[in-house]
Amino acid sequence: MMRGVSTWAVAIRNPSAEQRANGRRMAGDEPARGEISVESFPLVSVLKRHRSLRWPVIRGVVALGESLRIGFRALSISVNRQMPDGEEEISRGTWAGTVVLALAMAIGLFFLLPVGITSLFGDALPNALVFVIVEKLIRVAIFLAYLYAVSRMKDLQRVFEYHGAEHKTISCYEAGVPLTPENAQRFSRLHPRCGTSFLLIVMIVAVVVFAPLGTPEWYWLLISRVVGIPIIAGLAFEVIKWFGRNRTKRWAQILMLPGMKLQLLTTREPDLDQLAVAIAALEAVLAVESPRDAGEEDRVGMEVVA
Repeated sequence: MMRGVSTWAVAIRNPSAEQRANGRRMAGDEPARGEISVESFPLVSVLKRHRSLRWPVIRGVVALGESLRIGFRALSISVNRQMPDGEEEISRGTWAGTVVLALAMAIGLFFLLPVGITSLFGDALPNALVFVIVEKLIRVAIFLAYLYAVSRMKDLQRVFEYHGAEHKTISCYEAGVPLTPENAQRFSRLHPRCGTSFLLIVMIVAVVVFAPLGTPEWYWLLISRVVGIPIIAGLAFEVIKWFGRNRTKRWAQILMLPGMKLQLLTTREPDLDQLAVAIAALEAVLAVESPRDAGEEDRVGMEVVA
């Protein structure tokens, strides 16, 4: 999936006729062998309608919300395209329930569980700053353990390969090199504006946001962690945007290095066929617009690339 300023597109390699025969369901790690199909959609961001939504921090929350919406829609298109012949597509209601459940699990696992564990021995900690640091260390540990566990799942390896293909294709375009699978293959599968790097920045920014709150009663701790999510996300968005503007500078590369290395868990080296799919999605966007020529405000939604 590729997002531009006024357009987003999703490219899918369809299963071949043989892979669809007799209602056969493909294995999770089985590559599709059919043709590439591309769907593109207009994108009118609410950031353009209301100037107040383009203020720092607020713009990040809005842009990330729009990116999540587009990402889940692209995922639903992809899943439905892989369904065996004769099976009904997954309904919007089912997808909505899946999204709500996924968000609830993420909030519980990465925000509520760490503060709950830390609260168990909070009385032994000397002050609020230490409490928040311990909480964040637990959160990062859970986050890294989760990423490692997911990265070992056999059925998700091709997802990570396509993730790498998106990064390579974007880097190829940003370098001004002709978009071919062979050219894109030369670039790194790691990208400074990756969502994985963004999540690590969220963990770090949370220390700054929550430390001044001290250690109130446990129920206020839980509420603050949920209510603070948009603030943390907005601030983290500004940080990754700043890194993106300074990505060629040595100090920025050093600070971005942990997030870049973390992408080794969530990306894999793609093959040429997968790169062809990523290029098809990007070319569908480029057929409508030129993101490179857009102004900084228009490119806000593209700061976290994949």
